[in-house]
Amino acid sequence: MRSTCAAICNEVGRVVVGQPELVRQVLVALLARGHVLIEGVPGVGKTLLVRCLATVLGAEFKRIQFTPDLMPTDVTGGNVFDARKGEFNFARGPVFTQLLLADEINRAPAKTQSSLLEAMQEASVTVDGTSRPLPAPFMVIATQNPVESQGTYPLPEAQLDRFLLQLLVTHPSKPMEKQILRNFVAGFDAARLERAQLQRIVDPSLVLAMQDFVSHVLVDEQVLEYIAELCARTRAHPSIYLGSSPRGALGLVSAARTHAAVQGRDFVIPDDVQAYAAPVLRHRIILQPDAELQNQRADDVIEAILREVPVPQGVR
Repeated sequence: MRSTCAAICNEVGRVVVGQPELVRQVLVALLARGHVLIEGVPGVGKTLLVRCLATVLGAEFKRIQFTPDLMPTDVTGGNVFDARKGEFNFARGPVFTQLLLADEINRAPAKTQSSLLEAMQEASVTVDGTSRPLPAPFMVIATQNPVESQGTYPLPEAQLDRFLLQLLVTHPSKPMEKQILRNFVAGFDAARLERAQLQRIVDPSLVLAMQDFVSHVLVDEQVLEYIAELCARTRAHPSIYLGSSPRGALGLVSAARTHAAVQGRDFVIPDDVQAYAAPVLRHRIILQPDAELQNQRADDVIEAILREVPVPQGVR
């Protein structure tokens, strides 16, 4: 498990330079059967990451550019009348894929955003009373720009809660940016990704087997108590208006299990929980207005809670 995950990250890292943690976190979300919301300014490689990951995983990939005029049927598909046969046929939308990039998801109105809710939760789509399963594995990787707010629609809490992780992408360091420039001068073109000759490391059936392995990673009772206490503190903290939902606690268990497996362990330790507390919880809490006025961030409060809650010792 560890060597396979390392090979996937290294192969994607040949093209996506300077974002090793982002690549690893997206892979963890996939193996945990979760979805990811990536927040970052344009031009930091979010779309390139998804395209590279699809190639390395041998998975089907589709992209939806969310716009204010995008309709739910543009995502899920719908019944189209065939005049020649005199009957309705279902035309599949782009959601019927394995890796779906929902680019700038906050540019579409809530009605269109909600068309992904069932797909993300149930891995199926219901149109006109008929439920259709989505290909497996299925993962939504959504992006949004944190800077530009004009013409955007904030994601409702129910939508945010469906994402296992919210990842924050920053600019690469100066040495990494210099390496990106070297690659460009040497002829790399993101629009012609096939020229990078990325190798397929796994196939979808192996990804499903890896997901199944994660579900057998052991979680000690002390670790469960630790996770429950962390999430309970988010509901009682004076700086937080709305704390984590139970789905957040479940997500933290899944992410910790997967992180343990990627590290080559079949059991979870507190370090696994701490590594993913912020990505799992930051989009599931709403700060008090006073805390926001004091320039507190969700990550700051989560870090404070991690310092307050006693860490279980001797976990195996």
